[in-house]
Amino acid sequence: MREHLGQLARWSTGGAPAAVAVVVRTFASAPLPAGSVMAVGPRGEAVGSVSGGCVESAVYAECVDAMATGRPVLASYGVSDDDALEAGLTCGGTLEVFVTRLDDRRFPGLPELCDLVAADVPVTVATVLRTSRRGRSGTEPGARLVITETESWGTTGSDDLDAALYADLPVLLAAGETRVADYFAAEDTVEVFVQVFAPRPRLIVFGATDFAAALAGAGAFLGYRITVCDARPVFAVPDRFPAADEVVRRWPHEYLAAEIEAGRVDDRTAICVLTHDERFDRPLLALALDTEVLGYVGAMGSRRTHARRLAALRADGVDEAAIDRLRSPIGLDLQARTPQETAVSIVAEILAERGGGTGRRLTESPGPIHSAKSTSRPVARSPHSIGVTAAEAR
Repeated sequence: MREHLGQLARWSTGGAPAAVAVVVRTFASAPLPAGSVMAVGPRGEAVGSVSGGCVESAVYAECVDAMATGRPVLASYGVSDDDALEAGLTCGGTLEVFVTRLDDRRFPGLPELCDLVAADVPVTVATVLRTSRRGRSGTEPGARLVITETESWGTTGSDDLDAALYADLPVLLAAGETRVADYFAAEDTVEVFVQVFAPRPRLIVFGATDFAAALAGAGAFLGYRITVCDARPVFAVPDRFPAADEVVRRWPHEYLAAEIEAGRVDDRTAICVLTHDERFDRPLLALALDTEVLGYVGAMGSRRTHARRLAALRADGVDEAAIDRLRSPIGLDLQARTPQETAVSIVAEILAERGGGTGRRLTESPGPIHSAKSTSRPVARSPHSIGVTAAEAR
């Protein structure tokens, strides 16, 4: 959804009807994750996708109907559903899609949300999907509450439910995952879709080279916040790295030490060392490998360079467990040669590390292509919450 927020904000404030469909839950091999969107604008134009093409026509029709009627719809598509088979979900998975009209009332604070996400401010959007109607919670499907650590917009329709979501905000942001959870409010069971916009993961590239420029572009395409760092002013020129969010002129190990001290790196941070210079590589890698929190540490170089690098790290006292975390030579074996090909090789390895992939060809891998886990996972509760998860309610 992140990449379409700007368009959605323009449509929501334009005065003409529009609609948005959001994947709220997936099972088995559904092609796109929860949080994926397709939206239909006032002139019937569509952006985004909820299934990679399988059920787009059916969802488009639901969007057009929501624009006309204003009624939200929670639709399910899957191989066990005859209607879905007609729509063409042939990938073997199941997905639930929530469709609503897009306007200021149904999505309050959307322009502000767009600005916050662009600024990497953590923010959560809670959307009521359905309510049991056993009590008087006051909630309605489609009601939304946008929450940050300092401000909010909208309401679920229930003060108690709003308060529960506020109380759960630290847990939701820490988990950083989009999911569905059940809450209880005024004797109603309320199903809420919680979409978390966490700050972008970071890719820090050390070495202002052509390979770094290509890697910055590939990382930005995948949604990373890109930093290029090099101590040499003649090479660390922002114009050379248009895809980077920042270009830093500083000794690499000093910059990384400052980022660690400030708490600006975590297990979603990937470090790529492309400098080919022991003056930069040696202290930088010793520091990076000593910081267990980093999600990925890779270094470019030949087999011979790698052997020298390992000897130097051991001489500097880096232990074997830390050295095992180093991905060197960097990247997967794609027989890449150009900077662009090498960038694909590197980001492929980063994605495999992040998602637990093997890096093998899918034709050689048994079992399902995607994880069979549902996106409806339990949410750890704060002690002040009035809600429980779907798992706790059973």
